[in-house]
Amino acid sequence: MRVADFDFDLPAERIALRPARPRDSARLLAVMGEEISDHQVLELPDLLRPGDVLVFNDTKVIPAQLEGRRGEASVGATLHKREGPREWQAFLRNARRARVGDTIDFGEGVHASVAEKSDDGSALLHFHGEEPVELLLERAGRMPLPPYIASKREIDERDREDYQTMFAREEGAVAAPTAALHFTPRLLEALDARGIGRETLTLHVGAGTFLPVKSERIEEHRMHAEWGRIDEATAERLNTVRGSGGRLISVGTTSLRLLESAADDAGAIHPFEGDTAIFITPGYRFKAIDGLITNFHLPRSTLFMLVSALMGLEVMKKAYAHAIGAGYRFYSYGDASLLLPR
Repeated sequence: MRVADFDFDLPAERIALRPARPRDSARLLAVMGEEISDHQVLELPDLLRPGDVLVFNDTKVIPAQLEGRRGEASVGATLHKREGPREWQAFLRNARRARVGDTIDFGEGVHASVAEKSDDGSALLHFHGEEPVELLLERAGRMPLPPYIASKREIDERDREDYQTMFAREEGAVAAPTAALHFTPRLLEALDARGIGRETLTLHVGAGTFLPVKSERIEEHRMHAEWGRIDEATAERLNTVRGSGGRLISVGTTSLRLLESAADDAGAIHPFEGDTAIFITPGYRFKAIDGLITNFHLPRSTLFMLVSALMGLEVMKKAYAHAIGAGYRFYSYGDASLLLPR
């Protein structure tokens, strides 16, 4: 298929620069088969069945955006994947100014050497010293907001709370699993009362999720790998839910991608620990999940391709046209959708 098949017009004013307050007051577009209806996130319990289970990603966003200097030249770095105790893959801005062996000074006593470079502008950085890299990032880093937000306003202290879900526990993500940003304690209480369960897994979301698809055909696009884990006990419980007729609803495309990576052809979910670069496009046969809660995604993006694979491209184009016309807010801080295929 062509990447152009997944294009649509999105007015700039539809891009949310701040989240809804309270979080669960965001709007929710339900797409059930081909039927579309408008709701609020607080109504989610009424749209699901008792016995359904929501699967959340408990990854925690680290302040992975760094601004530094190599001599007189400014060099920016967005960390996207840990490779060792002191090594991170990073996308570099002004990458030509930093050669292998150079040291970048990120301020606050934080320095890193360029150990390797790739043709795509990324590099392997080795952080100096003995302090844990997480502490260095707390001093020198900023929250890595998506470029479609960071290009429109300054990142500030509010973002340290806003761009973190209530499930955040395992440090390592450089992008939030944004569908879960809508959940609050009162919403969880309502879901509990409805008999809807929840489970967690871990997928450390990388900055590659924001990279544009530059090829003309989707088959030519290469996904960046992300690290994830599903433990044995969680896999067993998830399989029990489906075996008893319950549905697994992934909260976010990150949870979905890990569940599908861990499932066999018969739909059984196995324990998983390692990298996944799964790329889900129309024609993919879903094995592990029965539905998805997700925000609204970029035109021509791998995530819009994923939701089109789940619901059908024409259904999603119709749903997005409805959302744009009805004033829904898009992207990481925007509104949500509930996608339940037939």
